[in-house]
Amino acid sequence: MISELEQIGQQAKQAAFVLGQLATTVKNQALLAMAQALRTNQAAILAANQQDLQLADKLPAKFIDRLRLTSERINQMAQGMEQVANLPDPIGVVERGWVNHAGLQIVQQHVPLGVIGIIYEARPNVTADAAALCFKSGNAVILRGGKEALKTNLQVGAVMQQALSKLNLPANAIQVISDPAHETANQLMQLTDYVDVLIPRGSSRLIQAVVQHATVPVIETGAGNCHVYVDQSADFAMAEKIILNAKCQRPSVCNAMEKLLVHEKIAADFLPELATKLTTAGVEIRGDQAVQQILGAAVVPATMADWKTEYNDLILAVKVVPSMETAIEHINQYGTKHSETIITQNYENSERFLSLVDAAAVYVNASSRFTDGFEYGFGAEIGISTQKLHARGPMGLPELTTTKYLVRGNGQIRK
Repeated sequence: MISELEQIGQQAKQAAFVLGQLATTVKNQALLAMAQALRTNQAAILAANQQDLQLADKLPAKFIDRLRLTSERINQMAQGMEQVANLPDPIGVVERGWVNHAGLQIVQQHVPLGVIGIIYEARPNVTADAAALCFKSGNAVILRGGKEALKTNLQVGAVMQQALSKLNLPANAIQVISDPAHETANQLMQLTDYVDVLIPRGSSRLIQAVVQHATVPVIETGAGNCHVYVDQSADFAMAEKIILNAKCQRPSVCNAMEKLLVHEKIAADFLPELATKLTTAGVEIRGDQAVQQILGAAVVPATMADWKTEYNDLILAVKVVPSMETAIEHINQYGTKHSETIITQNYENSERFLSLVDAAAVYVNASSRFTDGFEYGFGAEIGISTQKLHARGPMGLPELTTTKYLVRGNGQIRK
């Protein structure tokens, strides 16, 4: 007898076969219908969300904010679906084509991945966003959100399924797992007969747990121990503006700045005024010995653990470095290969930093907060990949596809 999760996997596999054959116009019609269904059923969604919020009342405020839905946020979820409907369809796009020495016509074409499993934390908007992106790219999706958002996720999933059923499309193209147990999540990570790829979204702890336990192929996303390096030639006003934005605009997200590296020749002149502005913005500064000497007792001594930590909070660790090469070495050792920034007026240094820093996104004189599918012009994203296989950086619709070779001949055999 197959388990409930295996049944979900079977249903997703069957739905994926149908999705892979749908015309773009049909997929877009379905996305628009699901968007309207979210608006029409917002009262039921908000009621479910209120139940989740009541159970989560002792959790930190930043967690509650991510969990909470409002009419405005539900409308934003619907607008996101409508935006995805307006994006180009990646399925069927020809990557390249040629005729080989034997006269075979060879075409490399984009096709869906198949069934995508997504494990994420208590952000109900991900349920709609992920469903929309997977559906448009011809993939069935199995969603396993955090237990804190279970009722909300189930209601959002039910609304989208009902919209699909009304159009005579497979409702099982979008399925939300109702069992919040860790054991069920572990089983999903090993559902190799049905799930083609697994995408975790959330904290570094969640991502590493998936990577360590999954037998299904995993695309790592999200963990962001992001650095800004202020070079000797940096414009101080520009540096302050970028640092305050990267750290303070939204500190809980993965593209927020977590570490500041400053060249030793400018540190004494640059850091005091910056520290005043950061402190005024509510930032706790943790510094190495050199930073402590410059800024005094207001600085919390940084430990070795600080250089590895993604705070997702108004905390910033600061280090004085003797050279750009030392900064690059530090970033490549402690960074999570997400987003790294140099602030400099030296062209050669900027190009060297771009070349040598190992990250999905490397910036010159701009905030790391731009690492985002929407900001890059992709319309939306499923996450930000920090690995090097298949996809790297913000993952839009093309990254939710693979390719296959279509080979046409007229009787050729290999000699």
